[in-house]
Amino acid sequence: MNTRTLGRNGPRVSEIGLGCMGMSQSYGHGDRTESLATIARALELGVTFFDTADIYGPFHNEELVGEALRDHREEVVLASKCGFVPDPAGGPNRVDGSPEHIRSACDASLRRLGVRTIDLYYLHRVDPRVPIEASVGAMADLVRAGKIRHLGLSEVSAATLRRAHAVHPIAAVQSEYSLWTREPEAKLWPTCRELGVGFVPFSPLGRGFLAGAVRSLAALDPDDFRRGIPRFQPEHFDANLALFGHLAAIAEEKGATPAQIALAWVLAQGPDIVPIPGTKRRRYLEENVAATGLSLSAADRARLEELFRPGAAAGARYSDAALSMVDR
Repeated sequence: MNTRTLGRNGPRVSEIGLGCMGMSQSYGHGDRTESLATIARALELGVTFFDTADIYGPFHNEELVGEALRDHREEVVLASKCGFVPDPAGGPNRVDGSPEHIRSACDASLRRLGVRTIDLYYLHRVDPRVPIEASVGAMADLVRAGKIRHLGLSEVSAATLRRAHAVHPIAAVQSEYSLWTREPEAKLWPTCRELGVGFVPFSPLGRGFLAGAVRSLAALDPDDFRRGIPRFQPEHFDANLALFGHLAAIAEEKGATPAQIALAWVLAQGPDIVPIPGTKRRRYLEENVAATGLSLSAADRARLEELFRPGAAAGARYSDAALSMVDR
């Protein structure tokens, strides 16, 4: 597995990471045994970058990842996040970027993960009630205390990134990015590259859609997160299936799977980009990792970018409520 560096002075990681959220929530029922086996297989394949968060589960995912990586701590770069607070009654999560919450959340994550230091710690969402300078200042204090090594931000605007980076160097920004979600290219990427900040795409397979994993809503569990995403709704689904058809045709030409083509395209966008496709099954992990050996020509990339030009996907990537928590 080749490696890439996140940010000008950030950690060096495998060129593809593993998003672990789906092992605990959002995409149907979890399988603890298979999840642990998937993380173990990722290590065998050379994956060194693992992504979790306190809100995943909630809390269960950090415990799972911590258990799986306990005997491999020095081999991996462990990323987690803070800033979301679950509703005890099961309602929507709320955002809390206050210094007090960040400090307590970090201590709790360290306990659940069973580590002394988190390699990359993200603010999961910007709290509009708290200046970003105050949130990042608290995270910088955690660096000085030896509790975290590098700072990250998730789903932030270019302007907020600049303000945050002025307080303490930001190693990486995480945001949704794929063939059908290309918004970061316009403003966020140029700012990341100017400041020397790495970019970590989550959902690089369009929440499984670009892998061909969702061919109808009927196949999804009743509580599957995707049932609330506009792109998966009946009024948009057929148009997006037609887009997927183009990707599938290109994959057939190349002797690859649609997921591998979609990931190879993301990897080709620059050496400062490290996608973290999520999966909870070994067979999909192996398929995803194999994309690192797939080379796309300039003509291949241009063809994909024309088919999946910004705005080509039908429907928004989040519900209105979820979009309201994205810093834009």
